[in-house]
Amino acid sequence: MLYPLLGTALAAYGGMTGALYLIQRRLLYHPGLTRPALGDLAVLGVREVTLTTADGLSLFSWFLPPGAGRPVIVYFHGNGGHIGYRTERLRRLAREGYGVLLAEYRGYAGNPGTPCEAGLHADGAAALDFIAGEGIAPDRTVLWGESLGSGVAVELAARRRVAAVILEAPFTSVAAAAQHHYRFIPAAMLVRDRFDSLSRIGRLNAPVLILHGERDRIVPVGHGRALLAAAAPPKEGWFAAEGGHQNLAQFGALDAAIAFIDRRLCRSTAEPVAAG
Repeated sequence: MLYPLLGTALAAYGGMTGALYLIQRRLLYHPGLTRPALGDLAVLGVREVTLTTADGLSLFSWFLPPGAGRPVIVYFHGNGGHIGYRTERLRRLAREGYGVLLAEYRGYAGNPGTPCEAGLHADGAAALDFIAGEGIAPDRTVLWGESLGSGVAVELAARRRVAAVILEAPFTSVAAAAQHHYRFIPAAMLVRDRFDSLSRIGRLNAPVLILHGERDRIVPVGHGRALLAAAAPPKEGWFAAEGGHQNLAQFGALDAAIAFIDRRLCRSTAEPVAAG
């Protein structure tokens, strides 16, 4: 009697595993499909720009030119929504005089294409090409990757010269994060878009700041600590005891990032900002 039950259970397990494999990109990418409007951001000098990828896509993004002598932050957001969800961060960075490129991905905010790892890497390269075309030198360019965007930032910084890298709620790899959430299947073996930052971060030749929350339930803080340990110096870690995955700004993460940029690029004497 056990053999039919065992066969049924194995068939169900295999079917569930196969289904998760087939829909994995729908689980990973949650794009907002509508194109956000600039609204009063235009008063700050933000304008819509087009990033042209190596595979021929034209991607809508937002760009704020920097103030005199100030760096430009190329910002890669997480897996959900679109750049319109980061307007408050853009306003804060604008108050510091920083330039900001809110780079949008393929398949997000009405952009053409379908998101995948190779595609997002191409989108990131197009963002850096755009910045170079604006006359911004690599030593004035900061990469900021949030969650999924951390994988894009690390891959770019491993092969292109930049001034500094900020990783917010980063994973060691999507494969490792998937295995954490789907412990009952060999998720790490099945993931196609791996974004393996742990294997790349040691090749970065720029200062690195890791921002992470101790109460992050999406990407456990151990991922951020592992990346910090693997990164070459100079490197800094900022860990918020009460912070989760999407609320680090409430605990001072933006202050910590701004202080880091000023120390590393603007020759400020500002001290590291303690986590909330």
